Amino acid sequence: MSTHREQAAAAGASEQDGRPGTAGPDRAAGFTEDEEPLAVRYERGPDGIGWLTIDRPEAANALDARARRQLWHALERFRDDEAAAVLVMTGAGDKAFCAGGDLKEMATTELRVPPPDFLPYLNRTFPLDKPVIAAVNGVALGGGFLLAQMADLCVAAEHATFGITEAKWGRGAPWAAPLPWLIPPRIALEMLMTGEPIPAARAHELGLVNSVVPADRLRATAVTLAARIAANAPLSVRASKAMVYAAAERGWREALDEADRIFEPVYLSDDAQEGPRAFRERRAPRWTGS
Repeated sequence: MSTHREQAAAAGASEQDGRPGTAGPDRAAGFTEDEEPLAVRYERGPDGIGWLTIDRPEAANALDARARRQLWHALERFRDDEAAAVLVMTGAGDKAFCAGGDLKEMATTELRVPPPDFLPYLNRTFPLDKPVIAAVNGVALGGGFLLAQMADLCVAAEHATFGITEAKWGRGAPWAAPLPWLIPPRIALEMLMTGEPIPAARAHELGLVNSVVPADRLRATAVTLAARIAANAPLSVRASKAMVYAAAERGWREALDEADRIFEPVYLSDDAQEGPRAFRERRAPRWTGS
């Protein structure tokens, strides 16, 4: 994870508010149980899109203990929010998505091997069947790279950069083990061994990022992508996500058998009949998720 020096440089002298605009959320989730300032906010708009915003722009949205704890809470809120079909993760301001862990804090606590619950790792330590989009609005280093890596889809601003900088500071990146599944192994090796970040355009060429857009279009792009997903049959969307990850863990024939198992409840659902019926009646489907 990146250093405090890199975090401060990434943060810059001036930050925008970073809150989603008119297409974003209208309901904030507070953490009244702790009565502590919000470092991570969860909000949902009327469009069924949830927003998770890391809100520490003064520290390049680095993940200190408070932010890590609230990241768990925010993901739990989204998971349990039945009205939210898709989550968009982003960072406050326009300089950093997330500059990684707070190494200054780690030095104080003399952190050695991070425990399994150090960060919620989607589909590993935090099971989640709903889709997640990373909207990378600046640097994504170390743990910030992890957040972008573990999201199902990723859109990035043109000025965004992606880096696994742990080798520069004597730290480890075991969480990057799935990276060769996303990009060519030799590129993964280069990123891990040199610690040098790559620009958004290069990340897009490698398939790490779905699309790259000007910074002022990032939120709108994320909303459009999320809305297209949210408009589809929820059981089909969640089964599609489950199938892709299941295939990554299995051989060719076993993956096909597992896909049959995953999609059988989709075929047997009411929504499977609603889709063709809506097409015949020339209207939008009314999904029930059952």
